[in-house]
Amino acid sequence: MKDILKSQYLWAVFFLGLFLLNYPVLSIYNIPKAIFGIPLLFIMVFGFWALLILLTYLVVKKMNRKNNA
Repeated sequence: MKDILKSQYLWAVFFLGLFLLNYPVLSIYNIPKAIFGIPLLFIMVFGFWALLILLTYLVVKKMNRKNNA
């Protein structure tokens, strides 16, 4: 049962990534604004990417902790 739940969480993270890194969402941040000389679009792409990596890490860590207990 726990592997099924882990799989569902990872699929949810995958679809969140598809949503966040798709054209309609990214077009919101495609404006001529720069933060510390870096375009806002690049900051958002790498920020979303880092968020997805963090969420994947937390899901795997949480599920492994439950399996080992």
